[in-house]
Amino acid sequence: MDFLKRLEEYRANENKLYWQGTFQDYLELVKKEPSITQLSHARIYEMIKSAGIEEVDGVKKFKFFSKEIFGLDKTLEKLVEEYFHPAARRMDVRKRILLLMGPVSGGKSTLVAMLKRGLEKFSREDAGAIYGIKGCPMHEEPLHLVPRELREEFEKEYNVYIEGELCPSCRMMLETEYDGKIENVQVERVILSEDERVGIGTFTPSDPKSQDIADLTGSVDFSTIAEYGSESDPRAYRFDGELNIANRGIMEFQEMLKCDEKFLWNLLSLSQEGNFKAGRYALIYADEMIVAHTNESEYKSFISNKKNEALQSRIIVIKVPYNLKVSEEIKIYEKLIKQSDMEDIHIAPHALRVASIFSVLSRLKESKKQGMDVVKKMKLYDGEDVEGFKQKDLHELQIEAIDEGMSGVDPRYVINRLSSALIRSETRCINPLDVLRALKDGLDQHPSITKEERDRLLNFISIARKEFDEIAKKEVQKAFVYSYEESAKVLFENYLDNVEAYCNGVKLTDPITDEEMDPDEKLMRSIEEQIGVSDNVKKAFREEILIRLSSYARKGKRFEYNCHERLREAIEKKLFADLKDVVKITTSTKTPDAEQLKRINEVSARLVNEHGYCPICANELLKYVGSLLNR
Repeated sequence: MDFLKRLEEYRANENKLYWQGTFQDYLELVKKEPSITQLSHARIYEMIKSAGIEEVDGVKKFKFFSKEIFGLDKTLEKLVEEYFHPAARRMDVRKRILLLMGPVSGGKSTLVAMLKRGLEKFSREDAGAIYGIKGCPMHEEPLHLVPRELREEFEKEYNVYIEGELCPSCRMMLETEYDGKIENVQVERVILSEDERVGIGTFTPSDPKSQDIADLTGSVDFSTIAEYGSESDPRAYRFDGELNIANRGIMEFQEMLKCDEKFLWNLLSLSQEGNFKAGRYALIYADEMIVAHTNESEYKSFISNKKNEALQSRIIVIKVPYNLKVSEEIKIYEKLIKQSDMEDIHIAPHALRVASIFSVLSRLKESKKQGMDVVKKMKLYDGEDVEGFKQKDLHELQIEAIDEGMSGVDPRYVINRLSSALIRSETRCINPLDVLRALKDGLDQHPSITKEERDRLLNFISIARKEFDEIAKKEVQKAFVYSYEESAKVLFENYLDNVEAYCNGVKLTDPITDEEMDPDEKLMRSIEEQIGVSDNVKKAFREEILIRLSSYARKGKRFEYNCHERLREAIEKKLFADLKDVVKITTSTKTPDAEQLKRINEVSARLVNEHGYCPICANELLKYVGSLLNR
């Protein structure tokens, strides 16, 4: 019954969207809310902007795209700020075809689908309301009824810009049904819908011999010619081509560069003048954004053909590369898995991470900078500072590899291999090693891959395995530390006491015997050596820690062990090093004693309760780490 009630509410809301009145009534709406007359590009820009914008590290993030597109913040910023924003201000860029160019499965189609679905939804909101002439096959802007001679005067009074002319159908309707009285013309609210072919069109090229230009521009209805007497009578013409029905919204031109030339000629006029030729009529005005997508090889072939120069100048190209951040790649796979019926299969922590590491590594280019390799580059892209490089160095690396991300392993390959591993899994749990195995098996079954490329990808699988080895050891060792945070804090406080005494040249007091002691050099070095602090620089490192401590104290803040990234790493590594033997013995023994068994059960429970493992993958992780430590 709850669903039926919700269905009734939905119908009531749909009915509320309906509005019909005369052109005179419409002018009253325009006075109250001039934005209802905005052109398609402006409406799309407002739709994106209204979802919210935040700035992170100098890059604008548009919330409109955040649930579906990951790791392409700079690309999306360029798209919105260099195309939609100026187009919304009626600059000449709006007359260009937007061409999204990038590798397969890079997000181009998803991006277009989001714009289309978003526009459908936005047209149902007050901010995105659209009104059109009732009965017009192109749902055109009612202000086109205003005679050209009166537009300047109208614009002064209403502060609204009018662009475009009546279509042939509306021109005839005005004369035959309304006797030229524009104030009486019926206007209705228009709800955009791709399914109902209102304001959103999609053109897909097929065999040029069988595909007709009518798919784009409409066609003559020969069955009505006898009734109306002429092919030039608008009543004898079907204004149902994709360019017609996409008026007021978006027209997606799928695989545009695969299209026969005759279909592209119509775009020349539309992209420059905002109109196109159809049948035996004058040029027909259309207010629509044309978006196309293609891959890099087809685009290069297109621009090398001199015959395409006229169309080239009418295209704005936005490169859509693969994502280069491991953390964002994980979100892509999570999204795709959620769309499947695999909810009953548990995916172990880091299973998607190793797949993401493999994917991202395949997309990166080797750097010529000394000390920089693809693994360090991958970590820099993901926001980590690495030895010898910080985040500020990333911009230089991006300039060095300007086309980075335009090739590599695509998400479809990875998700196909994940699907294979998920389906084959009999344990109802898939772990990182299962994923790496599935990725490797996929390369063996790939017929078109060269030996050189296969070896390169196998190397990336090996690197992903090494990265997982480190993650696995750290995860198990962390779980072995009873009251991990407390142990870390005690070691940290002890280290700070010794550093403070060392830098100030004073002695420490033993808390039990009250005996004065020199700072514990052995303890300090055992921690500092974990992160490669040599004897030569130990004094500078300790002074830096003391300065940071004083800075926090002045601000009334507590200096915790994780406030200093390198010191946090050193403390953790020291703790792990102390526990290594315990971990090794406990996980690798075939016949654990009661104490060891208790410890294993405690660690397994901690992995399940605090780290997202299930009993199966927790047990497998412990066995795997035991074998690693025994090597």
